[in-house]
Amino acid sequence: MKHWMIGAISALAMSSAAQAADVMKMAVTTSFNNSGLADVLLPEIAADLDLDVQLLVVGTGQAIKLGEAGDVDAILVHSRKAEEAFVEGGFGSHRTEIMYNDFVFIGPKDDPAGIEGSEAATAALGAIAEAESAFVSRGDDSGTHKKELSLWAEAGLDPATFGDWYNAVGAGMGAALNTASGMPAYVMSDRASWLNFGNKGDLVLLYAGDPVLFNQYAYLPVNPEMHGHVKNDLALKLEDWLTSDRAKTLINDYKINGETLFVFNAAEAE
Repeated sequence: MKHWMIGAISALAMSSAAQAADVMKMAVTTSFNNSGLADVLLPEIAADLDLDVQLLVVGTGQAIKLGEAGDVDAILVHSRKAEEAFVEGGFGSHRTEIMYNDFVFIGPKDDPAGIEGSEAATAALGAIAEAESAFVSRGDDSGTHKKELSLWAEAGLDPATFGDWYNAVGAGMGAALNTASGMPAYVMSDRASWLNFGNKGDLVLLYAGDPVLFNQYAYLPVNPEMHGHVKNDLALKLEDWLTSDRAKTLINDYKINGETLFVFNAAEAE
């Protein structure tokens, strides 16, 4: 091979290496991904940080397991009790709140259980159980599923005792909403996934507003002392961006049909 060709190939290889972005893996919830916000943030992260964030889209429970195993560099989830246990167990170096939205109850527009106007989220669930109206549960150990189970418990009810009107699908938010639309049935969703859901059919938002339905998302880097191979430098670089004014503007300005999906509230790491 001629020397000039070798030189050209070497220069091209060096140029390609120089242009290659850093790569990190982050496990995120299906609700975050279904909202469409990832499609807004990831290109901006790539442009601002030269960082390719590869998402593993799973429920909160599975995201935490991936973090515990060191299979990702960070997780973005929404179940505070599980997040605190993750940090206390040494798997996460810290927990940083990023943004929030809320959970809402979706159901058939004729509202057979009469939950619209309920005094509380637990009262709405109680009405569904009393009427034995079809209800779809994520059933997947996600943050949404964990929240739903805690609300049934607060209402003094146990899904393990329910009849076939209660349908645990063991799937993500989009699949659960699709199932509810097809039946139709009641389902608890995060507001962002509902607003971005395109197959609403006869479903409408029937109940929201109880403070207990507050839905906080937090970012947790995997602890490099537990897993030395994780890219902690990149995880911290991403955290700085996620808590910046740049992220604040993008998150707060993300709307569907004029409705805000998330509210930025980044706080000090815990």
